[in-house]
Amino acid sequence: MGEKGLNIFMELQKYEIEHNKKMREIAPECMVLLKSDGTFPLREACDIAIYGSGARNTLKGGTGSGEVNVRHYVTIEEGLEKEGFQITTKSWLADYENIRANAKKAFVKSVKAQAKQEKKSIIALAMGAIMPEPEYKLSLNGTGEVCIYVLSRVSGEGNDRKAVKGDVLLTDTEIRDILECQRQYKKFMLVLNVGGVVDLSPVMEVRNILLLSQLGVSMGDAFADVIIGKAYPSGKVATTWSAFDDYCKEGDFGQHKDTHYSEGIYVGYRYFEKNAKKPLFAFGYGLGFTNFKIENGSLTYNSDSGEAVCKITNTGNNLGKEVVQLYVSKPTENMEHPVKELIGFSKTRELKPGESQEVKIIFAIEDMKSFDETKEFFVIERGIYEFFLGNSSDNTYKCGEIKLEEDIYPSKRTEISMPSEKALGFAKNLSDKQLAMLLVGRHQEGAAAQVIGSAGQKVSGAAGENYSGIDGVPAMIMADGPAGLRLNQKFLKVADGTEGIMEDLPSDMADFMPGILMFLMKQKAKKQLKGDVHYQYCTAIPIGTAIAQSWNLELAENCGDIVGQEMEHFGVNLWLAPAFNIHRNILCGRNYEYYSEDPVVSGKFGAAITNGVQKHPGCGVTVKHLCCNNQETNRYMNNSVVSERTLREIYLRPFEIVVREASPAAIMTSYNLLNGVHTSEDERLLKGIVRTEWGYEGLIMSDWVVTSVMFKGEFYDHERVVESIKAGNDLFMPGCTEDYNEILSALQGNSSRAKLTRDEAEFCAARILDTVWGLCE
Repeated sequence: MGEKGLNIFMELQKYEIEHNKKMREIAPECMVLLKSDGTFPLREACDIAIYGSGARNTLKGGTGSGEVNVRHYVTIEEGLEKEGFQITTKSWLADYENIRANAKKAFVKSVKAQAKQEKKSIIALAMGAIMPEPEYKLSLNGTGEVCIYVLSRVSGEGNDRKAVKGDVLLTDTEIRDILECQRQYKKFMLVLNVGGVVDLSPVMEVRNILLLSQLGVSMGDAFADVIIGKAYPSGKVATTWSAFDDYCKEGDFGQHKDTHYSEGIYVGYRYFEKNAKKPLFAFGYGLGFTNFKIENGSLTYNSDSGEAVCKITNTGNNLGKEVVQLYVSKPTENMEHPVKELIGFSKTRELKPGESQEVKIIFAIEDMKSFDETKEFFVIERGIYEFFLGNSSDNTYKCGEIKLEEDIYPSKRTEISMPSEKALGFAKNLSDKQLAMLLVGRHQEGAAAQVIGSAGQKVSGAAGENYSGIDGVPAMIMADGPAGLRLNQKFLKVADGTEGIMEDLPSDMADFMPGILMFLMKQKAKKQLKGDVHYQYCTAIPIGTAIAQSWNLELAENCGDIVGQEMEHFGVNLWLAPAFNIHRNILCGRNYEYYSEDPVVSGKFGAAITNGVQKHPGCGVTVKHLCCNNQETNRYMNNSVVSERTLREIYLRPFEIVVREASPAAIMTSYNLLNGVHTSEDERLLKGIVRTEWGYEGLIMSDWVVTSVMFKGEFYDHERVVESIKAGNDLFMPGCTEDYNEILSALQGNSSRAKLTRDEAEFCAARILDTVWGLCE
């Protein structure tokens, strides 16, 4: 590697410094203080004992599409040492690291054996596979009065979590050591470096618990700031935390063929309140280093909107911010409803001790709507709507009511949104072959990079591109997310674009690759590294759940702004994020990417991230996954069976909010089937609801459908390109020759599966053209 390459590698660039600093500033707002006895924050650095899997091997985020190849991120151990703490448990950390490394080797071996026995692709089987944290025999040998135990859990794309020890449940040794630390140290805090819910019921006697979450590049620095009192946590949980056995068991989860959403609209806190179950930590709950009082709540309204107002006062002795939540309780004369539903929220500015702020929460009367399955549309029923203000779902008081004398039916669009005349005219002049190429992504036949979401050619590590081999059609570069851009760290420039250095495999996949393949890749990497190597480092922002835990839409927009800046810097046009499927079940492996169990929180944060990205010219987002992608088990061919009301009020609601408040450049359909039809092939969903009812004018694209890794012999087949184009799924990604041939055959009337008319193909091609021209010209 030349000297120039070394300098690029060693020196932080200006944007990295600025973005790392910004992440450090905002991260504490995403942390949730679950329990406190007032012994934290500390006032100065001191000797400190740190234990747990996340103390040294801190997780910045999840695996799969949520992985970001940062230059470096700060661990808990590193952050505390930089702050001046003297860590007294170095030997424990080293011993645990060895134990975990050996456990990982055994785990990888078992997954490889499973793939061989079941005759499945190791890539598909290993993606997101979770190794439960190992049991261990280590003594607590640290000194000092202060102790931190960092409990860590990883999850990722491709596999769901399990209710076993070392995953959702604590291991025996974790319980033993956490409780022993509580007894042994005067000042003890349990820190949760997790992407989703962990059952804390065995350790609830612990007096200080901080939900650190997974916060990206500057997490260790931000944690040290909070522990020493330079910053403070002000987040609240966006998903109900409880013992595993307390959660709803009425619906299926993790079924291979059909997953029945038989719990209906009673997801998350709606279920707990319906059944009068008290969780460990209710939806919207979170403490701070100070206390607040909510008072003088009132409600005013007119025919179009309502406004709740209250006064928030910092009654404690430290700086802080409070989140105020507004819930509505609907009349139940004609339809059953949850006890109450979130309709809006607001976060205060930083308040000094004794300082007050008036907070306003504005909502549209239309937001009170419910879906009436007998009328097959939304209605705001007549009756009394009661409104409640509070700082969590189980701590509210009534602030007013709205009485409606008659039913109100929101206006309904009946005409499908159309592409521009310019794009339609351009598409009409294309040959069948050009149309077919345009409707699938640019591809290299047989390229393994397509499988792991790295099929881009112009930007190394990008997930894919549209076909740009037609005069007047530029290349639109797509990069994965949603915790920042996922690009290769190292690459070479070649004649037709870039070539990734072969050692840049995703960290969660490298261990599972066959030995001979890894040897050949390393040999090729050695040769590549002798060339003119280029580097690109992206910023890992907090995971989606952590961003939502801030309950701060401005913070979310700032995160989107950082992504947008880096898209401009690296030449990326379309970010394959944000992802905001509902936390239907705490076992979903990708919950860390998603925001919340609540559709309003999910939609509002999705819109904020979108606005942050799309204020940058040439930058767009792809909101995903439409819809009911709420498990990873058999995600390609699983069928979500959902009632129409549940679909509209819970699972489509976040997408509707984002479309109407932020106009995302693209929407990505999900792998799963919805009531027996793949979402990419569901004309009623795409043309009926998204295009007609919502008036959506952007691009609709598939998730990455790579036939070579699709499991064979399933009850349901994977989605097909022609059926998807007919239904209004404009762009089929990442593309392959087989897809091109199927479209061309269908256009020419030679397909045994389906016929595709020129009008259908031109409609989708025009949508692609409008998006490409809007972002790339």
